Amino acid sequence: MVDLTLPLRKVRCMNCANKIKAALTELPGVESVDVNTEQANLQGTFAPLAAIDAISQLGYEAGYQYQLPLAGLSCCKCVRKVKEALDSQPEIFSSDVSKTELTATGTLPEAKLIELIESLGFSVPSDNTEQPAVTPTTYELSLSGLSCGKCVAKVEALLKEHNDIDSFSVAKTYASVKTSLAQAEVIGLIESVGFSASPAAAQSETVLAPTSKGTTSDKAETVSGKAPADTPLDKGEMADSEPASLQFILSGMTCASCVSSVEKAILSVPGVSSTSVNLAERTALVSGNAPSNEIIQAVEDAGYQAELSEDELTRRQRQQAQNEKVYRQHIKNAYIALAVGGPLMAWGVFGGSMMIASRADQIGWGVVGIITLVLLATVGKHFFVNAWKAFKHHRATMDTLVALGTGAAWLYSTFVVLVPDLLPMQARHVYFEASAMILGLITLGHALEARARSRTSKALEQLMDLQPQTAIIVDNDEEREVPLADVRTGMVLRLHPGAKVPVDGTILEGQSYIDESMLTGEPIPANKKTGDTLHAGTINQHGSLLFTAEKIGRDTMLARIIDLVRQAQSSKPALARLADTISAIFVPAVMIIAIVTAMIWYYFGPDPSSVYMLVTATTVLIIACPCALGLATPMSVTVGVGRAAEYGVLIRNAEALQIAADVDTVVLDKTGTLTEGKPALVSSNCYNSFNKGQLLTLAASLEQGSEHPLATAIVNAAKAEALSLEPQLNFQAQPGYGISGEVLGHTVLLGNQKLMAQHQIDIDQAQQATDSASEQGATPIYVAVDGLLAGLLAVSDPIRHDSVAAIKRLKNMGLDVIMLTGDVPATANAIAKQAGIEHVIAGVLPDGKASEVEKIQAQGKRVAMVGDGINDAPALAQADIGIAMGSGSDVAIESAQLTLVRHSLHGVPDALQLSRATLRNMKQNLFGAFVYNTLGIPVAAGILFPFTGALLSPVVAGAAMALSSITVVSNANRLRLFKPDGEERQTVKSHSQPQTEN
Repeated sequence: MVDLTLPLRKVRCMNCANKIKAALTELPGVESVDVNTEQANLQGTFAPLAAIDAISQLGYEAGYQYQLPLAGLSCCKCVRKVKEALDSQPEIFSSDVSKTELTATGTLPEAKLIELIESLGFSVPSDNTEQPAVTPTTYELSLSGLSCGKCVAKVEALLKEHNDIDSFSVAKTYASVKTSLAQAEVIGLIESVGFSASPAAAQSETVLAPTSKGTTSDKAETVSGKAPADTPLDKGEMADSEPASLQFILSGMTCASCVSSVEKAILSVPGVSSTSVNLAERTALVSGNAPSNEIIQAVEDAGYQAELSEDELTRRQRQQAQNEKVYRQHIKNAYIALAVGGPLMAWGVFGGSMMIASRADQIGWGVVGIITLVLLATVGKHFFVNAWKAFKHHRATMDTLVALGTGAAWLYSTFVVLVPDLLPMQARHVYFEASAMILGLITLGHALEARARSRTSKALEQLMDLQPQTAIIVDNDEEREVPLADVRTGMVLRLHPGAKVPVDGTILEGQSYIDESMLTGEPIPANKKTGDTLHAGTINQHGSLLFTAEKIGRDTMLARIIDLVRQAQSSKPALARLADTISAIFVPAVMIIAIVTAMIWYYFGPDPSSVYMLVTATTVLIIACPCALGLATPMSVTVGVGRAAEYGVLIRNAEALQIAADVDTVVLDKTGTLTEGKPALVSSNCYNSFNKGQLLTLAASLEQGSEHPLATAIVNAAKAEALSLEPQLNFQAQPGYGISGEVLGHTVLLGNQKLMAQHQIDIDQAQQATDSASEQGATPIYVAVDGLLAGLLAVSDPIRHDSVAAIKRLKNMGLDVIMLTGDVPATANAIAKQAGIEHVIAGVLPDGKASEVEKIQAQGKRVAMVGDGINDAPALAQADIGIAMGSGSDVAIESAQLTLVRHSLHGVPDALQLSRATLRNMKQNLFGAFVYNTLGIPVAAGILFPFTGALLSPVVAGAAMALSSITVVSNANRLRLFKPDGEERQTVKSHSQPQTEN
């Protein structure tokens, strides 16, 4: 029988503990398990390492943690001796050894560990000797790698937790730390969280505002007014002037009116430039340089709660815990309220008297009134608390409506019970069941809404789940598994078959197929070999790979995608801003309508007018909840952006989503978009006594400094012929024309017909070859040497295998497709004919592409421009929607509102169809919310009473209100099932593609 206690690490909440408990319970031989956030207690007949492995596979750490001082180790051989001894112990499953210290994790008792070290001839010094007091020293450090307020907060949190640090001040580029630690220890501490630190070069010039431990000085002053000397600034950033982007998790919000209040509160903080509050996600994305603690304080002062979300994993865990807590609380409260209200309602429905006609009725209903009051004070407490907070801040929310409705019903009923003689007999009706049932139905609706809302970010959670929690480091031919946080740039990592790639890097050794489908949407595994790039989150299918870590943490492609998706989900389209504007005045308007309704029924209604007044006013208040209105657009945006990410479409913001849905014209660049972007030399013609070897040598020597795809084709052709490339001088590039320079003492021109005409080169003898190349879709490139035509090179960029099918899909969507290229008309028309494009604009210089897009827009067209090169950036920015191929230049991607992660033109119809589906879903939700309120409020006010003789019950109104929110959330979640019309084609193709090469 094994009785094992395992200390746990990285277990942040009971949700994590429950996951561990479930995994351990499934282990063979385990008889009992008890897990909390600090340790796991197990009993049974099982192997301890099996339990540790089960916990490790969930991304947590378990076992005894040792940190022991060492003495007697004089060289690397001594260190290796101790390391080998520890590795040979099955009870030690990880260790790190230096000459002075040992860090280990395992199940070996500490006494036996010390015994093992002493048996090797070394010792573990006792730390009982009293150490002399150390005078704290202030260190001024230069920092790099901190790009935003989140990074600063991360360093601050680290320093705050360390007991040996007395005070500190942190900015993005430098820090001042007062501590008893050595300077190297402080630097090591900062570097442990992924940033760089070094002693500041000009400490005497830096004046830092003094702060006490745990406080933040967000800015530092220097005598010169600049950052300290040798302080590296992030690219494109001037110290603290660049606005940071912070995300906060919110609680206490219930409707669109709350969104407006929170946004106003955040915008009132000095330094905040913009904010977007998402009711569906209960998050706020804030841009600016305001301290996070001031933003949190502003939200709390407005009557809500906020906490800083430092990373997506933490945010997800906190929101999961919040959602689960809210759901459990609401479902419990709903059952309690319905258990009280249900029998009361059944009593009235099946003929029981709800009138006060005797002393016994007063006593009986008085007891019911007390029970209902207890219900209001417990199950309905948060409605009244939040309504009071809103009142103190001079606003009205959904909670105000519910509190007024249920409170009014209870107060009237209590008044009837206490003094029935003051009212006519027909007015002595009690409505305790209405208060209970309204609470029960609304709370049940909130519970179901919370459960449905937790599914809206499924795509983003799947992306986050792609990142493994550990990596295998190869050091001195030894492999060891370490937490992902310990991986540093430049480390060599091992990737085994079936494992997920932990960080971005380049393959050093091996070949395998990598499944990139979840990251790029491309179903076909990519064949990767030495020199190719790996991306975090993709899955190795077969071979073992050795690769270098190049981008870690937030720099990986996966992390950037998650950030883009999160920002897009938090943004608002024009429709959402319209809904927010309406919601801001909606609740006060409803309260006015309720008062007017009450007055009309009191003065003009039949007897007993007070009863009719109460029923109609309460029903109006209850039915007019703006929850559905507030959830209509953010729910659709959240699901739609996440669904797009699953298909490899990254949407910069929700505004782009709405605009893309209205696009009627798609303009396509040719090279790298319609075509493979990997041209090859297909033919060459020589003139004026030049031969092919001379022609290729001169042309390739001139092109060797260029990165243009056509230049690469010529250089590759020369290398294939084993020709040596010569140095070139006076190289000049003329965009839209070609290049010139000197090679082997000859003046060489290489380019199109316009370049030849500019230098008065006679090209008539090459006309036939030019026409022939153009007819085949090849680009003719003229080569002139010392003023004479030397030859014509024909370079062909084959059309992508899926371009024809993608263009057909675009046409089937009713879109006009135009090809816009700088290539000569003959070549452009040949490629367009192959692709099935009728409208071609060719021979356009790079700076002319934007003006061509503008001309199309002047015709009343809404244009989506698709490109991948630097020369496409102005056109991408000019178009209504810019769509960049993910393999294109950074400039093109930055200029576009949509980015296709996979290099396939099918991403364009996918993106546009998803945009249309999302906009349609938003309109459905808004229409439903508006129609619900437009019809519901008049019915609640009693507009049908003259025709039917009946009023809408407040209980029915409560059910309708709850149902409206659930309907909106459920309709938005339908987007998760949306599939672009090309998915069937992609699926078939992926099944037919061979997965391995033998």
